[in-house]
Amino acid sequence: MRAVTTAPALQQLVLKVHSRCDLACDHCYVYEHADQSWSRRPKIISQETVQQVAHRLATYAKERELPTVSVILHGGEPLLAGPVRLRRICEALTAALTPVTSLDLRIHTNGVQLGPRHLEVFREFDVKVGISLDGDRAANDRHRLDRRGRSSYDRVLRAVELLRAPHNRHLFAGLLCTVDIENDPVAVHDALAALDPPRIDYLLPHSTWDSPPPPGPSGPDGSPTPYADWLLAVYDRWEQRGRSVPVRIFESVLSTLGGGPSLTEALGLAPSDLAVVETDGTFEQVDSLKTAYEGAAETGYDVLRHSFAELAEHPGVRARQLGIDGVSETCRACPVVESCGGGLYAHRYSAARGFDNPSVFCEDLRAFIEGVAERAEERAPAARQGDDPHFAHVEYSRRLFDGQLGLLATRPDCEEAWRLLSLLDADERTRPHVDAVLGHPYLLPVLSSLSLLPGGSALFMAIVVAAAVRAGRPTTLSWDQPGRELHLPTLGTVTLPEPGRVEVTVTADGFQVRSGPDTEPGAWRPLETVELADGTSVLVDDADPLRRDSYPVPVAPPLAPADLDAFRERLRAAFGLLDALRSGRPGILDVTTVTPLPPGAGPRLGTHGYGALGLAVDFDPEQFVRELPRIGRPAGEADTHG
Repeated sequence: MRAVTTAPALQQLVLKVHSRCDLACDHCYVYEHADQSWSRRPKIISQETVQQVAHRLATYAKERELPTVSVILHGGEPLLAGPVRLRRICEALTAALTPVTSLDLRIHTNGVQLGPRHLEVFREFDVKVGISLDGDRAANDRHRLDRRGRSSYDRVLRAVELLRAPHNRHLFAGLLCTVDIENDPVAVHDALAALDPPRIDYLLPHSTWDSPPPPGPSGPDGSPTPYADWLLAVYDRWEQRGRSVPVRIFESVLSTLGGGPSLTEALGLAPSDLAVVETDGTFEQVDSLKTAYEGAAETGYDVLRHSFAELAEHPGVRARQLGIDGVSETCRACPVVESCGGGLYAHRYSAARGFDNPSVFCEDLRAFIEGVAERAEERAPAARQGDDPHFAHVEYSRRLFDGQLGLLATRPDCEEAWRLLSLLDADERTRPHVDAVLGHPYLLPVLSSLSLLPGGSALFMAIVVAAAVRAGRPTTLSWDQPGRELHLPTLGTVTLPEPGRVEVTVTADGFQVRSGPDTEPGAWRPLETVELADGTSVLVDDADPLRRDSYPVPVAPPLAPADLDAFRERLRAAFGLLDALRSGRPGILDVTTVTPLPPGAGPRLGTHGYGALGLAVDFDPEQFVRELPRIGRPAGEADTHG
């Protein structure tokens, strides 16, 4: 195998803040697998160790000029550290890192202890929260019981509901589910999707060739690939329901099949960028190695004596950064290696050959990837005939929106708008314009609750007006506008002289807004659409007020004309490089809307609506292409089974 000359940067740190847990999950890699080193470590990380970690990581980020680093607070169960100690940890990390880089703080928890005091801390430091949940009550309680043998399900659902509250929703990172083929796949997915998470992760149970995964049913009805069958059943349900929630493993395979990056460490050939620090300050490799053998994750390094730069050069860390040269001979000859990447590194282990094996899930992974490819190919002819590639997102948005129409249609001013929308939607010539507005990624989080939102009626009117303007359908609508900024989704913003009654007149050639019979029309600032070399286009949305909640960093204010021109040219250059990279294959990044972020913020995928991408106003096109694997694999994704 050839060595990599320069170690890729480590940009994700799993920081173990508590080494014990309040659940007794029988599939946990920390407590139930080969490595039992947890029992020899302090229960709680000391503040002195936290300070040293923060100093070491800040030094490394400055040396490597990292635009962003992610720190995932982990355990055991990190919430057992308590809100006071968690606040001190977040404060130390923020103080050390924010002067030199953008810090993305996250926590992965079982959710049992989550309460208002924790969330106060998380709101203060913008800590994103991921929660482990294995499906409905029956599926979850198969493995995830507490130490007294009681169900954890109701307590976890209470935590999810806290995160779904409007003032906490921006902190909700998603749900993580460990696959158990004894559970009904459709019931599991439906139960998780019903909680409206921003993302679902399905992870295969940690296993090796010496400790293989539970087998499927034997006999004439048994399948040689039960895990592929389970995942494909979920995939079919996901498609049937219009891909209503992002699912990382599905999106990763679709991305790599189209020539794009892997979105998960569990699949693909992207180099690992993950480090782990235990409660005693020792550096470890990726946590999942604990399932292989005692000491598999050890490095012999610690934060008192060693730097992150030294850790990045450790042979064990480098072994997970070799791409195609780092997988077995069997994998290199496999037609799906670009998507599979040999599977999760830990799952390749055997005592006889170390990690020089395919994944213990090899047959399942190939069957799963080929199954996704077949399904994608079945959809491809329709897409080539001109169907909207975002149709699943649009259809889901429509369903959410339709659920609100009955509540909105009878309100003052809204009845006429509802009739106009019905006409636009019924006409095959104008329906695509309705789709274009409803498919705007920043609308998705609010479409299911328009009737409950302050100003929801005004937003409904703005949606209808935007569709009418795009369709060139003459109309006049009026309503009470609660603020001076009237934003028409996908089009732009009218700044009114004052809030109050507005009247919008749409003609075949445009529209006019007045806020009173004797006032001048409002000032209009349109959004810009950037035409790309491949004939597609992206919308630069720097004004939609809903965009602010879609990124883990603040958004940039609306750009001045010169800055907008420079940003547009960077976009053209970046997407031109992507076209060259994928050699005509679709799917690297399916982006419809780009939002400028502050300088140095780097690239960030939108967390709520499909097709949204945030880019720093000063982003470098070549660096953007190099960072594609990290962009697609959201921070905090450590493929853990917490």
